[in-house]
Amino acid sequence: MREIKIYDFAGAFAENKDVAREIRIKHITPFIEKKEELILNFEGVTGATQSFIHALISNVIREHGSECLEYINFKQCNETIKKIISIVVEYMQEGL
Repeated sequence: MREIKIYDFAGAFAENKDVAREIRIKHITPFIEKKEELILNFEGVTGATQSFIHALISNVIREHGSECLEYINFKQCNETIKKIISIVVEYMQEGL
């Protein structure tokens, strides 16, 4: 199982879509393709934009279906980040 510390890439406020895209391509997609579990650890991240979360996980859901969420564990998310993740996940599942 791999742990990805979002703070290490994005800092306290995760807003840069290019950073999210890089995390997705280099660190999330390879694990999902192998059906291996990974942790997205948001420790130290106090906020995130919806566009960041969308760039982080939406393409993975689109390409691999909602079952890919079984392999992704979200850790240390505050209530705001949890809500944003839920919004993005629900939106992507509607489109499948």
